[in-house]
Amino acid sequence: SQPRRVTKAKRPVSTDRVAVGDRVRCTLIDDLTGIIEEVLPRESTFARSAFRGATQTLITNLDQLVIVFACAEPNPDLWRLDRWIVAAESNGLEPLLVANKRDRVSEEEFEAGFMEFRKIGYRVIPTSAKADIGIDPLKAALRGRISAFTGPSGVGKSSLLNAIKPGMKLATGDIGMTTFKGKHTTSVRELIPLETGGWVADTPGLRQLELLAMSREDLALCFIEFLPFLEAGCRFRDCKHLNEPDCRLKDAVASGDLSKRRFESFLSLAKEMKPASH
Repeated sequence: SQPRRVTKAKRPVSTDRVAVGDRVRCTLIDDLTGIIEEVLPRESTFARSAFRGATQTLITNLDQLVIVFACAEPNPDLWRLDRWIVAAESNGLEPLLVANKRDRVSEEEFEAGFMEFRKIGYRVIPTSAKADIGIDPLKAALRGRISAFTGPSGVGKSSLLNAIKPGMKLATGDIGMTTFKGKHTTSVRELIPLETGGWVADTPGLRQLELLAMSREDLALCFIEFLPFLEAGCRFRDCKHLNEPDCRLKDAVASGDLSKRRFESFLSLAKEMKPASH
């Protein structure tokens, strides 16, 4: 006798059917509109874990992920930077690290924040949109490639893109002086063509990047400096690199061949990681 109504609903766990960067077959209706008939297979994706285990695809078919962190205001959090690098590696993307607002710190402060990653083998480009530092090297790194800018809010991604392509006029914002955290200024994702060739996307700033589910073994592979020691093999095939004897990673940390901070970062991420379902 009661009217029909929805009493309970469950959000489906699925990836986005169409995302920025997808190559599609479509039927044109006129010069501005069309109907997508088919999404072609993706060569790469940048995705994160979203609400209740769903996967949110941020952008597809990238050549590289440009990870932007600030040298100051907000101060760089190396543990968060590790998380972004793991996200790139787990998605099969080449990370390019950009240390923005370079003009606001000394050489010693810059090296303390970013040289660790350069020693591992990652490219690190110091930049400043305001002081015109590193803009030409960054343009060269983007030339002819499909790239996406990502990183925490307030690190200056939109300002850098405005410097790379004058006239883009992306919105920029200031740091909140109460929390000293960045404010979101980009609310949409889109691919922007560059005069030098290639495309670039400005993604919304992320307060927190939730990693996709993966095994502990796959997580260790995302720390590229671990690879030689993992290939040499620990005593136990299922070594968790915690308390097991003859662990190659722990021995390398003890001898100074691996960064203790990076190893502890791996252990911290492993604690929150849920195994990937099959």
